[in-house]
Amino acid sequence: MTKLDRLTADIRACRLCVESPLKTPLPHEPRPVLRVSPTARICIAGQAPGTRVHASGMPFTDPSGDRLRDWMGVTPDEFYDAARIAIVPMGFCFPGLNAKGGDLPPRRECAETWHEPLFKHLPQLELILLVGQYAQAWHLGRTRKVSLTETVAAWREYQPRFIPLPHPSWRNNAWIKKNPWFEEDLLPVLKRDVRRLIG
Repeated sequence: MTKLDRLTADIRACRLCVESPLKTPLPHEPRPVLRVSPTARICIAGQAPGTRVHASGMPFTDPSGDRLRDWMGVTPDEFYDAARIAIVPMGFCFPGLNAKGGDLPPRRECAETWHEPLFKHLPQLELILLVGQYAQAWHLGRTRKVSLTETVAAWREYQPRFIPLPHPSWRNNAWIKKNPWFEEDLLPVLKRDVRRLIG
């Protein structure tokens, strides 16, 4: 068993947000979801699993995943090939729902405990897709702009290591229509870079 295998096993067994939470405990049993490999050259840094992913244990098994795969220009088989594409959300478990029925923010315990050692064991990563504001805040730090829109609009500043993206949820349909440069300028570069890296 490699160090990455051991680390991944520890993450999958993690119960920090239930047994030692920073705030309110996770309201259900943890089910950490991630996909990693030491050979992956691309990483999708998302937010946290939703209800469907919590049930399936497979990331992006929902309409958001369909849209993200379309943005990347990849098939499901390519997307789920962990040897080529790692998936490391900011929160590994479904965080629960807020009073309005939306997903709560990713649990802070995950990134603060696991991200630094995990990324050290992913040496081949050349491109990290930052899906949503939480991933952008963590990975870009002070170089992130004031808003998600400004951060995504400044995507050229973060190349070649990062490409910031909005969340591929249907809730962002209006945002996509309002920002035509996203589909016209950013997505062709995203597809080109992804295709180059996965071969």
